[in-house]
Amino acid sequence: MDHLKDTYRHQGKRKLLIAELKQMGIQTQAVLDAFYSVPRHFFMDLALDDLAYTNAAFQIGSGQTISHPYTVAFQTELLEVKSNMKVLEIGTGSGFQTAILCALGTKVYSIERYQELHLKAGSVIKHLNYDARLRYGDGFLGWPSYAPFERIIVTCGAPEIPTELKKQLAIGGIMVIPVGEGAEQKMLKIIRQSNTQFYEQQFGTFKFVPMLEQKVSIKTSEK
Repeated sequence: MDHLKDTYRHQGKRKLLIAELKQMGIQTQAVLDAFYSVPRHFFMDLALDDLAYTNAAFQIGSGQTISHPYTVAFQTELLEVKSNMKVLEIGTGSGFQTAILCALGTKVYSIERYQELHLKAGSVIKHLNYDARLRYGDGFLGWPSYAPFERIIVTCGAPEIPTELKKQLAIGGIMVIPVGEGAEQKMLKIIRQSNTQFYEQQFGTFKFVPMLEQKVSIKTSEK
């Protein structure tokens, strides 16, 4: 990981990105601070270094993308995390969202269905000295051995809200999930009010790669 350098130029570009996020409506200072502390270019191909702080999504392999910074910030703001909260993330991807949650002081449990991405994200997160628990497996099933979670964030488009994830959300907890089967999804914020009651709000339309269930053979592993 010796090639991972965070220069003054990178830090300057992050400040410009944060100013853009503020103009787009991101107001939570802790979220903006997290965006400054996490070098997004570490999670992208070296060839994309100059584009790492533009508000765009990029391919990261396995047919997946690193989300727009605005999308990451928007979901994180909706999640309303506080330090030491237990957060389940479905779709580790590049690991950038995972690192943002770590920078906010949460205890992150993240699941990725593509082994190549799981391993790559793990190495960058370790390089940054963040202590996230990562798992290679099927996100539809959640992570029952560590449930309940105070927060759940889904970073891929789900055709519906997975039942297992609802079960694993703590009472009073919040789930942020993009739901829709087409090219676009509605961003939902779900608050669990009791064992059987869930309150749901919609927050605009976004585009995510689809959440896939059991499309490939997965051997679940933990580390």
